[in-house]
Amino acid sequence: MSAADSTLDLPRLLDTAGSILDAAVDRFVDGQGAPSAINKGGTDFATQVDLDLERHIGAELADRTQIPVHGEEFGGADVVDGPVWVLDPIDGTFNYSAGMPLTGILLGLVVDGEATLGMTWLPLVGRRYAAHADGPLLLNGVAVPPAPDMELAEAAIAFGPFDARGGGRYPGARRADLLRELSTRAARIRMTGSTGVDMAFTAAGVFGGAIAFGRHPWDNAAGAALVRAAGGVATDIAGRPWTVASPSLVAGTPTVHAGLMRVIGGTIPEWTADVITPESTTSKETRR
Repeated sequence: MSAADSTLDLPRLLDTAGSILDAAVDRFVDGQGAPSAINKGGTDFATQVDLDLERHIGAELADRTQIPVHGEEFGGADVVDGPVWVLDPIDGTFNYSAGMPLTGILLGLVVDGEATLGMTWLPLVGRRYAAHADGPLLLNGVAVPPAPDMELAEAAIAFGPFDARGGGRYPGARRADLLRELSTRAARIRMTGSTGVDMAFTAAGVFGGAIAFGRHPWDNAAGAALVRAAGGVATDIAGRPWTVASPSLVAGTPTVHAGLMRVIGGTIPEWTADVITPESTTSKETRR
């Protein structure tokens, strides 16, 4: 735990935030199947429930904890400096609108960019995952033992959705190459359509590991905190410890995470070429 973390009463914040999310569950459940209200481009959209939940949860958090909030739909406080709540009111919005239950509310507390507390509420499957730094992973308020470590060949791996024709930092065609290679190395590949589900299930041992190609902290902060609290590892695709500035998230038990990094590096070396290792601190990032 960092010095900044030690000034916060994390158990109290976990309890307070949990009561706020609990109070929003009925509204979340009642809104399942809501249509698009705001088109963000392509098949990405927000429903009116997204907007309403973010306003309500954000206001309650700010009022009851005196910590500012940054949400997916309305933005907010700078996520790099000081303690900030990072909120995704509905993760897996396409699932939510389509009536698929793999969708939930994600809430992370980041302190100077570090994932310090995570909460993933999955109301449609009756699961509430929560943890803070140095604390156990809680499932529905009960501490669960660390997920069993295993080899990659024994593990189910969650893989983020993508368009094979897409570009960006992690082009779709290369993601397809990685998926093809992982399909021969892991026991199973799963694509849920929700980063929050993928990471919470990884923390709990449902999945051995997960890969998310998105950079948004509201998608990744809660999951990174949960995985670490459960004894796992959370980095970006290049292998650097995850922070709010990270462009991606790879999480898993220590052995599975190491296996994922070997497959990523062996399949798409350009994605891991700038990794900072103890032996070398002259990466592309540090030379800029």
